[in-house]
Amino acid sequence: MPENADPVSIRSIGTAVPDTVLRQDDIRDLFRSQPGLTRLGTRLVGAVFDAAAIETRHTVVDELALAATPAAAPDTGVVPDLSDAHDPAAAPDPAVAPVFVDPTTRRILDPSTGTRNDVYVARSPALFEAAARDALDRAEGITAADVTHVVTVSCTGFFAPGPDYLLVRALGLAPTTRRLHVGFMGCYGAFPAMRSARDTCLADPDAVVLIVCVELCTLHLRSSSDPDVVVASSVFADGAAAAIVTARPAPPGVAVLDVEALETVLTPVGEGDMAWSIGDSGFDMVLSSYVPHIVEENIDGALEALWVDGLSADDVDLWAVHPGGRSIVDRVQTRLELRDDQVAASRRVLRDVGNMSSATVLFVMREALESEGGAWSSTAPPRPQRMVAMAFGPGLTVETGSFRSRTA
Repeated sequence: MPENADPVSIRSIGTAVPDTVLRQDDIRDLFRSQPGLTRLGTRLVGAVFDAAAIETRHTVVDELALAATPAAAPDTGVVPDLSDAHDPAAAPDPAVAPVFVDPTTRRILDPSTGTRNDVYVARSPALFEAAARDALDRAEGITAADVTHVVTVSCTGFFAPGPDYLLVRALGLAPTTRRLHVGFMGCYGAFPAMRSARDTCLADPDAVVLIVCVELCTLHLRSSSDPDVVVASSVFADGAAAAIVTARPAPPGVAVLDVEALETVLTPVGEGDMAWSIGDSGFDMVLSSYVPHIVEENIDGALEALWVDGLSADDVDLWAVHPGGRSIVDRVQTRLELRDDQVAASRRVLRDVGNMSSATVLFVMREALESEGGAWSSTAPPRPQRMVAMAFGPGLTVETGSFRSRTA
């Protein structure tokens, strides 16, 4: 890196969620009332949803919210607003025929994968753009005209030309903008995106990389007595997060987050305990109850690569633990002997917006940085702060990163 270049840093994090809100109590009752559940399945739905430590989630599936709270349904029927979508005509119109939920019986339907993906094609572009614009608005000294690279991340739908292409068009970026899509990697997908951005900026210190993660997980929710399906239905949500990464010098006084290290580890077990595949009726999630135990047993080893030059967990000020579920946060907190306040950002994100797969860890990072005493808050301490972030996904894969706050 040239001597006059700054360290590679995250200049901002932007977020966006769909307008439609699912209240956990309401959606629990909807799933628990479904015909075809076994008696054990009915009890399991209640117990798992109640134990999720989630109060609200967001969704693009308006039918789910309207079925869960029928009093809120307009007399004219369910007609979602797709005016800002990539291709509104591609999304099924529930006013013509119900797609996800029968409004009369409140029965959760089982649309094909193609039908679910049509909704992804229609609804995801607006979230990609909204998160990207939020990140750009927050990045002092950076405008859309400065962006040289776009990296998009998603594991909940597909189309081509893809979201990377659409962002170039929607944001008015140069047609020579270099693009990369990180697909189907699951909840840790933001880390390969950050690694690609860091490597790009190390090779070209004038580069400005826009990362955008969008997941529409609720498109693949369905009714079942299968424990894996019940767990997925209880925690997954829709949302988007974006980050601006560059080695360009920031304006004086601007707080940035330097990327110190990004590491990945495959655990010796767990390949069959967390998996994501394409089925005929949506994407199929395998999420066994053994996953939190695997994470707990392997988190120390996964963090070892970050502990260089005498660093240890005691030197970390801010923790961003991907809240794949409450039990995962519990196990990580116990294993690393973290205080409640050190995982508070993870628990708040889980409570308020659920698990949005790859977008979630960026939500947690921003929450930790902007909370009282955080490096991007009005009460930021004068000294730099170190953050460690982590996420988990199929493999079982553990991704970790070390970051350090700095004021330009």
